[in-house]
Amino acid sequence: MKQVSIIIVTYNSEKDIFDCVDSIQRQADIPLEDIELIIVDNCSREPEPMFERLRQQWGKDIVLIENTQNGGYGQGNNVGIRKATAPVILIMNPDVRLIEPVFRYCLEQFTLHKSLVLYGFTQRQPDGRIGRATSWLSTIHPYIAEPLRFITGKLNMFYPKYMYITGACFFLRRVTFEQVGLFDEHIFMYGEEEDIHDRLLTVEGATMGYARHLSYMHLHEDPKDFRKETHDWMERNFKTLCYLHRKKDIPLKTTVNWAIMRNNISIWKEKVKAFITNGANKDRLNYYCAWKKKLESKLKSVQA
Repeated sequence: MKQVSIIIVTYNSEKDIFDCVDSIQRQADIPLEDIELIIVDNCSREPEPMFERLRQQWGKDIVLIENTQNGGYGQGNNVGIRKATAPVILIMNPDVRLIEPVFRYCLEQFTLHKSLVLYGFTQRQPDGRIGRATSWLSTIHPYIAEPLRFITGKLNMFYPKYMYITGACFFLRRVTFEQVGLFDEHIFMYGEEEDIHDRLLTVEGATMGYARHLSYMHLHEDPKDFRKETHDWMERNFKTLCYLHRKKDIPLKTTVNWAIMRNNISIWKEKVKAFITNGANKDRLNYYCAWKKKLESKLKSVQA
């Protein structure tokens, strides 16, 4: 039996996936034959050349799936998970690079702690700084959660009751994740992690862990069009936030109000940066100001 099934969802990911797989091969501290690598392609333009190169890179044991639809990040992962045979799953983005061995230690935690359902580890940026591997739940007031997120991010801390592991790279116990229904496919992309966190903790006795001493790298390229990239990200995050809060019976008015508060914090931070950099970040500042107007307009429509 395989020890771990790695699920990677691709979408026109040729610039990332081969280096991602290479990092798995280089950093594997368990036999490669004990790793089940599953690649699910979400309707890329030309997946077959990528698949052929992956066969050559990994070997015939690789599981390659052409998804019949691009149903989003969660739906693609669900397709892969349903094919998985190992008791532990590693969800991994194609722009992740393993930079040290992690398998032996993390898999041992699932063996030692039968209650463990999710296990994360430190995210690094390409320059070595700590990335955003954890975040505070959206049900905590923004003016409390955002300062705490800054502190816990700098100190690389994780409190499972109030925080969730972000989705670039983390381990799951397969049987428990199947028990709670896998990824919610109503969420196309962004925000899945909080929903996973909440549903897993409904399982009696379930625990989550975080290995501060282990790291992976998550690549973040500067978008060519910041406004377009940020617009897409913010719109989808807000849509997911409304959906998650609706599931928790939180009024839409509260959701929008809290989104405005979070955006206000972003505006304050960008104003400080603008003062320090003499306005070098004006695109970011202008975007958050424009997004605030959209949210305020949404709030008026909710209150009407």
